[in-house]
Amino acid sequence: MDVCERENEYEITAELPGMDASNVDVKLSEGVLTIKGEKEEQKEEKQKDYHVSERRFGSFQRSFELPEGIDEDKIQASFEKGVLTIKLPKGPEAQKPEKKIPISST
Repeated sequence: MDVCERENEYEITAELPGMDASNVDVKLSEGVLTIKGEKEEQKEEKQKDYHVSERRFGSFQRSFELPEGIDEDKIQASFEKGVLTIKLPKGPEAQKPEKKIPISST
């Protein structure tokens, strides 16, 4: 998972190969964003002289404590080609301009 800070938002991207949007949950609770996913795959092949049955299961969960100033009502999540993208817009108070701090020398 990658987290990137921009001027107006934070963006979280997660590569989730072999998964689709129905396998992933994104929840926000008390300032903590949680991304959770599950993948289950079954394969069965029957032939005249053999029978193969395989099952694979995997799950993950990641949680991020959000910084202050996130506009929680405008959080957006999208899923395209195995990549989950979550945009966390900053509220006006979090978008304060940079302040240059003078350096004194002695």
